[in-house]
Amino acid sequence: MREEKRLVPGNLSSLVVDYLKNKILSGHFKEGDHVTEVNIAAELGISRAPVREGIRELQNQGLMKSVPRKGNFVVRMGLEDVREIFDIRILLENSVLEIIVRENKLSEGDFCNLTEIVMEMERIAEGQGEEAEKIVRVNQKDMEFHSYLWEKSGSKRREKVLHDLYVQLQMAMVIDTQLTGDLDVTAKDHYEIIRYLKLADLENCKKALKNHIITYKIEEAVNQS
Repeated sequence: MREEKRLVPGNLSSLVVDYLKNKILSGHFKEGDHVTEVNIAAELGISRAPVREGIRELQNQGLMKSVPRKGNFVVRMGLEDVREIFDIRILLENSVLEIIVRENKLSEGDFCNLTEIVMEMERIAEGQGEEAEKIVRVNQKDMEFHSYLWEKSGSKRREKVLHDLYVQLQMAMVIDTQLTGDLDVTAKDHYEIIRYLKLADLENCKKALKNHIITYKIEEAVNQS
């Protein structure tokens, strides 16, 4: 029995969402790939109904699209799309940083938790394994770091908007990481953010955030496109 079939019990449409999301973010499914209900149902050993529901949810999240009379496809995300998503993210996260610094939201325990997340990112980046899988895992930890800050800000609306962008952010981050090609640098960027948060140095904290999110290679690639 395939491993996927042992994972079937539970919410089947959620299983489909997680399965396809991992395939897309790890690069097993490329941009523009045709994804059929029949094949996914066969791979997971389930009926087509939950597959259809799962694909619909991924369409809502911006990872897939339906083309009339052709089927379902992984979305193509261009460099301008990546830049736009990152620009929106920076605007929102800057305001999150302002709240955190102004209202002194982080305790020593919070800084320890954030540091541990970054250390785990480093362990993944420097460890063994396929590069595609490491990219996904590092970016998951990256989002865990930033999600922690969103939550600590106490701004429920900002947190919701950022979480609504979560999957598109992950996809954009995969493209960005493939351009930069250095997972260890991606991980270590976060130490600068932590350092300036501890110092309550908002200006340099924002600069560190922007340098982490918008790499010069993304800027260069967008300008040349």
